[in-house]
Amino acid sequence: MAFASVAAVAPLVAGNGMKMATTQAYLESKPVQEAKALLTELCRQFYHLGWVGGTGGSITLKVHDDSIPKPHQIIIMSPSGVQKERMLSEDMYVLSPDGSTVSAPSPKPYPHKPPKCSDCGPLFMKAYQMRNAGAVIHSHGMESCLVTMMNPTSKEFRITHMEMIKGIQGHGYYDELVVPIIENSAHERDLTDSLAAAMEAYPKTTAVLVRNHGIYVWGDSWISAKTQAECYHYLFDAAIKLNQMGLDWSTPTHGPIKRIQGLSRSGEGAVSAKVGTSGFNPGEPMPRCIVLDIEGTTTPISFVTDVLFPYARDNVGRHLSSTYDSPETQDDIKLLRAQVQEDLEAGIVGVVPVPSNDEGKEEVVAALVANVEAMIKADRKITALKQLQGHVWRTGFLNNELEGVVFEDVPEALKRWHSSGIKVYIYSSGSRLAQRLIFGNTKYGDLRKYLCGFFDTAVGNKRETRSYVEIFQSMGVDNPSEILFVTDVYQEATAAKAAGLEVIISVRPGNGPLPENHGFKTVNSFSEI
Repeated sequence: MAFASVAAVAPLVAGNGMKMATTQAYLESKPVQEAKALLTELCRQFYHLGWVGGTGGSITLKVHDDSIPKPHQIIIMSPSGVQKERMLSEDMYVLSPDGSTVSAPSPKPYPHKPPKCSDCGPLFMKAYQMRNAGAVIHSHGMESCLVTMMNPTSKEFRITHMEMIKGIQGHGYYDELVVPIIENSAHERDLTDSLAAAMEAYPKTTAVLVRNHGIYVWGDSWISAKTQAECYHYLFDAAIKLNQMGLDWSTPTHGPIKRIQGLSRSGEGAVSAKVGTSGFNPGEPMPRCIVLDIEGTTTPISFVTDVLFPYARDNVGRHLSSTYDSPETQDDIKLLRAQVQEDLEAGIVGVVPVPSNDEGKEEVVAALVANVEAMIKADRKITALKQLQGHVWRTGFLNNELEGVVFEDVPEALKRWHSSGIKVYIYSSGSRLAQRLIFGNTKYGDLRKYLCGFFDTAVGNKRETRSYVEIFQSMGVDNPSEILFVTDVYQEATAAKAAGLEVIISVRPGNGPLPENHGFKTVNSFSEI
């Protein structure tokens, strides 16, 4: 075996003093050799997919070993500047968990270049350190390059309502996939800080696009990284083809791309649809009904993510155990079982099978808690989770452990609209029980007296047009344009508009960024409506 061992005698030792492996013996062990063989096989496969042609792109993975915690597992990395489809196991680099070289390949005769570890190394290490990844893929696939050029100023790629989104960790069909885009540089290593900043700014992302260059994708295993990379390239290709057809890949309906023309400040050309579109213009008729989103619209996102979600996560086990035999909790468990089975069939990462009741309450509750925690972490907008969360939060409100939070302009606006005869409703992915708890227990008192009703995902997903058609048909108006929907989520706004509703986007502190030229009216406060 042709290796130039850098650490042929000293053992690899983790920072806590735990011995991971003796170098030469471990380098020749079955797990390491299998990992190298796998990497060469993946390189050949990715070459034929067009991801690593021209010696570009790279792959790395950790040597899986149940006896070694992932942060301490050694790393296999492909070399730089070589024909990826012709690589052999002996061409691979072996690195320690901190990225230092443990074993390097021996030089080969002309015309081969001297061995050099992948230029992507510093970026790969960021994925290992910041995401506890098990494998990272850097692709130069044409789709990942072209998709960043469709809008040269955009800092994100967004797509929704595509089946292959389900292959991306933490995402479902109705979710919006957001991939950050960083600018390219002349040298790969110079991208390291930009990649790390994008990973920090987008904690849910499993990929970062590099404009005019390619993509970095990571997963907790080589299977996860490979699966997601395939799904990302499919989605990029779909977006490119939809764009060629004049269709908008970023909206739920994938309808025609809207070209909004107007005058710029200099009097020429097209302008952003956001200019001059806050609130209603003087003289415009007020709607007969207003439907309000909660998170990011009436209530800070931080209240949900930093207060409600942690409370549900920390108390769900106690709640399920203490109320296990009640009809209400058995109904919650039935819904969760069905959702877990659906997730297992869809191959969603992190799903734990729920044992039968015959195996005992403790085993069932433990499995349910594990699934609920994963659902909360992924911010799943599913009825099974939302119904259970509402029941857990009810206990918190009854025990005065929780208090509903709304923006300070909300109570006055609700009172004003109510006095004007406008009917106000709530539509949230949270259960109707959770909605009533939030508005019924605020420091401003019980605000439910200003509300006419509550809608949740029982009427449909908030990013589906038919959900807003259902809401319209439930109200006493003849035309959907008599209903104003206020939300902070662009995809919800698009779906509601497609159903004929008037729409305003709420811009609040802590809300996520909106697409450029989104075309909707915006408000920073309900006082503007």
